[in-house]
Amino acid sequence: MKSNNQINIPEAREAMDKFKMQAANEVGVNLKQGYNGDLTSREAGSVGGQMVKKMIEAYEQGLQ
Repeated sequence: MKSNNQINIPEAREAMDKFKMQAANEVGVNLKQGYNGDLTSREAGSVGGQMVKKMIEAYEQGLQ
């Protein structure tokens, strides 16, 4: 079975890109539009970690 994590809905892609940029800004990583292959693993991980942290916070707020 082939896995596909591509975002096919343009509005969802735009929202995710905006969310990623906000998370990067919060942790002090300078992302640019398009390819960011020059990021270190630490920088990329900190952006992803911040995104997860924000998603968990949003979920917990929804439970209250």
